[in-house]
Amino acid sequence: MSVDNIMMQWKKGQFKPVYWLEGEESFFIDEVVAHAEKRLLTEAEAGFNLTIFYGKDADWTAVVNACRRYPMFAERQVVLLKEAQHMKDIDRLESYFEHPMKSTVLVVSYKEKKLDGRSKMAKHIKNVGEILTTKPLYDNQLPEWVTNLAGQKGYALQPKALSLVIDHIGNDLSRISNELDKVIINLSNRKLITEDDIEKYVGISKEYNAFELQNALTQRNLTKCLQIIQYFESNPKALPIQQLLPTLYSFFSKAYLVFGAGTNNENELAQYLGYKSAFGSYIKDIINCAKNYRQQGVEKALLLLHEYNLKSIGIGNVNTSNAGLLKEMVVKMIH
Repeated sequence: MSVDNIMMQWKKGQFKPVYWLEGEESFFIDEVVAHAEKRLLTEAEAGFNLTIFYGKDADWTAVVNACRRYPMFAERQVVLLKEAQHMKDIDRLESYFEHPMKSTVLVVSYKEKKLDGRSKMAKHIKNVGEILTTKPLYDNQLPEWVTNLAGQKGYALQPKALSLVIDHIGNDLSRISNELDKVIINLSNRKLITEDDIEKYVGISKEYNAFELQNALTQRNLTKCLQIIQYFESNPKALPIQQLLPTLYSFFSKAYLVFGAGTNNENELAQYLGYKSAFGSYIKDIINCAKNYRQQGVEKALLLLHEYNLKSIGIGNVNTSNAGLLKEMVVKMIH
């Protein structure tokens, strides 16, 4: 069961007694919980029929008693159990899951954890309700997801703006959504988000960022690389090294896959790498990286990225600054 399927069921007026939301991606869990809290009942109905518990303070008997009540002046009531991963004796809810009230919609937010699918509780929930298991998005899923998110908000992103957001923020979906909202508030009547908007309202320099460093490395432009690293040194919060190195590692890993793809066609290669389309110049950059470094050079780059990732957390490094580590690394990669 996906978020979209749950939302579609609810829009059609189709409700199950229990929705168990679990897993690593809090954004999707929060999205469903927010919808249940704000949209399943009218404002008048919510006054009598919306009950919210928080796992740390919730008593299992109070949750069950709330679920077993009948709705007042409405077809159904909604009970939300937020942060259920912190609830003591949560397994005591099993008896309710076995025979839930059809007029109650119980939504359980169980973040960063998963039920044992073989347990009786999981089997009871599957019989009467839905289990949504969330996972972080992969890198190749982010462009489409961010594009769709902007579309849902009524806006579009320029390819360079999209790259800036993804390269700087990564797969922190909540932050991406919040930053897009921040940009949109300032756009007035425009519907296209540009790289200038991202620079101005998100605080990402369009000249000195992970994307531009990646591009400079692809072109083996040492001067530009050092200029960008100098900017990072002067602005430590712009892009921490622990965030930058995984981004570069992901990029060079994809360049390495080019050698086994058997094609340099952008669209074919995009599909080979798991992208639905060759968005922006990203796939072209991957091809150019493979061409400029060749297989041995890409392998060396990956080893260096691993080595300097360890050094950035103090393994094999005592006094060198983060900027110093980056300078050492790019010099070795390019030469």
